[in-house]
Amino acid sequence: MHRWWDDVVVAHGRLPLACLLLGFIVGFLLIRISVRLIRKQVRWWPGNVRAGDVHIHHMVFGVILVLGSGMGLVALYQSTVGVISALAAVFGVGAALVLDEFALIYYLRDVYWEEQGRTSVDAVFVAIAVTGLLLLGFHPLWLLDIGNVRDVRADQNVPERLFTLGFALVNLLLAAIVIAKGKIWTGLFGMFFPPLLVIGALRLSRPGAPWARWRYAAREGLMRRAMRRERRYRRPVIRAKIFVQDVLAGKPDAAHVLRAAEEELSRTVVPAPPAPPSAHLHLITGRKPAERGPELRTSEKPPESVDSQ
Repeated sequence: MHRWWDDVVVAHGRLPLACLLLGFIVGFLLIRISVRLIRKQVRWWPGNVRAGDVHIHHMVFGVILVLGSGMGLVALYQSTVGVISALAAVFGVGAALVLDEFALIYYLRDVYWEEQGRTSVDAVFVAIAVTGLLLLGFHPLWLLDIGNVRDVRADQNVPERLFTLGFALVNLLLAAIVIAKGKIWTGLFGMFFPPLLVIGALRLSRPGAPWARWRYAAREGLMRRAMRRERRYRRPVIRAKIFVQDVLAGKPDAAHVLRAAEEELSRTVVPAPPAPPSAHLHLITGRKPAERGPELRTSEKPPESVDSQ
């Protein structure tokens, strides 16, 4: 372990990044322990921070830590590795406090212990995954390093530079297609491992994604296949994700693993509406564009309610 730390982290100048990741994980775990103790109304725990009747959310302290450490990193970028690593750790703690309440920022209301609050945990998972991949030495062009393309790029070799640029553009295009198909995690990890992007771009879109709205609205067979696949394969994935979220972050109010999974499936596994017609179409035809597209004709039965299970 010590040898790996020296060879992979320290030798490649990734100590500040490792401190950032450590600070982020520690900050997230500590704040989640704190809010769960507050939720249980433990007497010896200090509780929420208030200024009069105003509840000061911990993302406020996170913003202060991020701004302070960020300015320190910019001002002291030529300082010692120890100083930079310490500031990076503080930045990680502040980022954890902010992302832990990402759902409040996204929905512009306090949904911390509601079902929408799981968005914060998803944001934290994404941040940890990306930082961990960067710490291990992965980046969107890491496959090119295998053939020593990095050295050629440094020598300003024009053909190699064009190849690198083309490789990066293809990666971005495939990532955009995968994300448009509603496969966020595949697109994220595919940026670091391009074969995943190829697989995600070739497979069916999720039924509620923008790609399905653009390409499947008039192709009922593909839409039915996408909906069947979503219900069949997403159910165990959603249950596992919700279980992990509940273990780390606590269960939302009146939430149950099975019930939450079925509710998410009922909410997300629906056919995407067709793309809206051109805004100028009614000027040519003299008719207003239809408010609703043709409904999907399918023999599938709607998902059964949780109570019937």
